[in-house]
Amino acid sequence: MGIEMDVVAAYPINDEVERVLGLAEAVGEPVTVTFMWEGRAEAERAVLVPAATLALWEHWAPTAYRASDARDENGADAEGPELAHPEEFGAFTLFRRRVGTRTAVARGGVVVAELLVPDEAHWLEEQARNVRQGFMDPKQKAAFEEFLARQPPIDEQ
Repeated sequence: MGIEMDVVAAYPINDEVERVLGLAEAVGEPVTVTFMWEGRAEAERAVLVPAATLALWEHWAPTAYRASDARDENGADAEGPELAHPEEFGAFTLFRRRVGTRTAVARGGVVVAELLVPDEAHWLEEQARNVRQGFMDPKQKAAFEEFLARQPPIDEQ
């Protein structure tokens, strides 16, 4: 899925995290990121999905990803809710959801991306692709029906 970057954020220094978020925003496609936060025993893997891409996936996905399905790579349940205090990294502010596993990334008061657990990002992308491939917009559907109507019956071919 997209680009994979490993980021070591041993100390949450503004410019280090800001550079990663800025790079991911500039790429314009999902970026897998691994954070090593100070004071945490294990790395945190996430997929940084640009807001427009996430909106497209969620438009086409027929159902929402169940938060109870959120598990880390080892199959363990995701951590319980954390305090939702915003964290600022230069021009970017991270808003971790108290419920669920997402973190919104905002710049200048506008959400530019979201951090999702890799399983949720993969699930959303797959669902969106499957539904979108089976969809025809009304003009395309009408043209296809007209084309089919002009075809001779199968036994006459």
